[in-house]
Amino acid sequence: MSFLKEFKDFLYEYKIIGLAIAFIMGLAANQLIKSLVDNIIMPIITPFIPGGAWQTATLLLGPIVISWGAFLGDLVYFIIVALVIFLIAKKLLKEEKVEKK
Repeated sequence: MSFLKEFKDFLYEYKIIGLAIAFIMGLAANQLIKSLVDNIIMPIITPFIPGGAWQTATLLLGPIVISWGAFLGDLVYFIIVALVIFLIAKKLLKEEKVEKK
């Protein structure tokens, strides 16, 4: 029984359960944001991309193929994730902010 109590204390002391919940929520948020980028934002941008296929848009420089469409999608996705994290952190850390003198 002491091993189980020790394990339980470990889970509580290092907040493993909270971390697991945050990880699962992060995965769900990741899917939601990816869907937002792929299904809402990029279709709006698609008419401005030659050929209309933003995911496969490429630039040919001789034998070099630059897949800028896929990069554009990933860039928009990253910016949205960074913005969401910023807004959440700003809201949650607002109370902990120490004013500079």
